[in-house]
Amino acid sequence: MAADLVCIGEPMLEFNQQPQLPDGRILYQQGFGGDTANVAVAAARQGIKTAYVSAVGRDPAGEALIALWAEEGVDASHIRRSDSHPTGLYFVNHGPEGHSFSYLRSGSAATTLAPADIPEKTIAAARIVFASGISLAISASAADAVFHAFAIARQNGVAIALDTNYRPSLWAPRRAAALIHAAIGEADIAMPGMDDALALTGLSDPDAVLDFYLALGPGLVLLKMGVNGVYLGTPEMRLRIPPFPVAAVDATGAGDTFCGATMARLLLGDTPEDAAHYGAAAAAISTTGYGAIAPIPRTPEIWAAMAMRNR
Repeated sequence: MAADLVCIGEPMLEFNQQPQLPDGRILYQQGFGGDTANVAVAAARQGIKTAYVSAVGRDPAGEALIALWAEEGVDASHIRRSDSHPTGLYFVNHGPEGHSFSYLRSGSAATTLAPADIPEKTIAAARIVFASGISLAISASAADAVFHAFAIARQNGVAIALDTNYRPSLWAPRRAAALIHAAIGEADIAMPGMDDALALTGLSDPDAVLDFYLALGPGLVLLKMGVNGVYLGTPEMRLRIPPFPVAAVDATGAGDTFCGATMARLLLGDTPEDAAHYGAAAAAISTTGYGAIAPIPRTPEIWAAMAMRNR
């Protein structure tokens, strides 16, 4: 059965800091993450046929991820298993300034992803192919794999979507800007973050950011602005999508939830405006629990929350 959405990138095992115990000890809750893996699950939870392309180690973390995708209905048949490279992992810590990440991903199986790992027939049969700045950053061969997938998509009339997701720890801003913007030049949908845009373009005005990314070629730009909501832009119009109010405890993976839920609604026939409103609600709800994947909401919860707000 063909997948409507194919995501490419790096899955990871997650350890998320929990509230401190009375005796001062800190516990970590094990979960799952990796930006494009989060997107795949977010879309699958909205009823979209989703496939994931990556590599994991032949280790307990890799086994746990394979089991997760089977449970979530994400097609993992294109995940390569590595005997010589481990599955990556990361820690999430929480403090007054929000959440911070510590990664153990050097030499991970996903960093060995290469063009030969791209399932060309699956890409050609999809409706959207999605990757991120992290997909491009983890290694030169992974970046080559993403561009190969985009070329196959373009040849077959498949839409391309990219989230900037710039991580300074992975690469310098000049190199990141060159590759990320080259990828956006191939894309139909661009999903930059406001902080990413400032680092990659030097622009701080949202309208200037929309001007910049629309000029690269996408027909739809969804500028993620955190607590300030989303700024939607096309060559014909611009629209502010307000934030969805919730009592947030952990923003890990919220932007990924937005991407996955929004693309799901686009695939289901929503207008960009309606899809972005839905995605913003999904992202906000995901911040009310800990971890990247566990709190991603499903369709009934999102519709109920949106209906309650509109009363």
